[in-house]
Amino acid sequence: MPNNPKEYKYSKDHEWLRIEDDGTTTVGITTYAVEHLGDMVFVDLNEAGGTIKQNDSAGTLESVKAAADLFTPIGGEIIARNDAVIDDPAALNQDAFAAWLIKVRPDNLEADLASLMSSDEYDDYEASQ
Repeated sequence: MPNNPKEYKYSKDHEWLRIEDDGTTTVGITTYAVEHLGDMVFVDLNEAGGTIKQNDSAGTLESVKAAADLFTPIGGEIIARNDAVIDDPAALNQDAFAAWLIKVRPDNLEADLASLMSSDEYDDYEASQ
């Protein structure tokens, strides 16, 4: 049974979004995504300071099985990236929800959230994959 945090939002591309107390957002990939990609060996993320639109690529994730883009579930300014995960991609395999990838100051949070799933909706979506 999925163990996805209830307070997060989720995309169909298996990214998660956490809204922080200051209104910024933190983005990562789900355990489901990590399990299907396999052992992570390389992570490349966009630099902080740039802007990104919802569903644009914010980086590349490579595993022993495949390479995949990180599609950001939110648009706005990238205010941080997790260099620790770039240095140690295996951190994603250890805990996908602790190993966040980027932080974004959203341009239009409410509109972007409308296209994302709740935890329960994502659990159902994940089960159908």
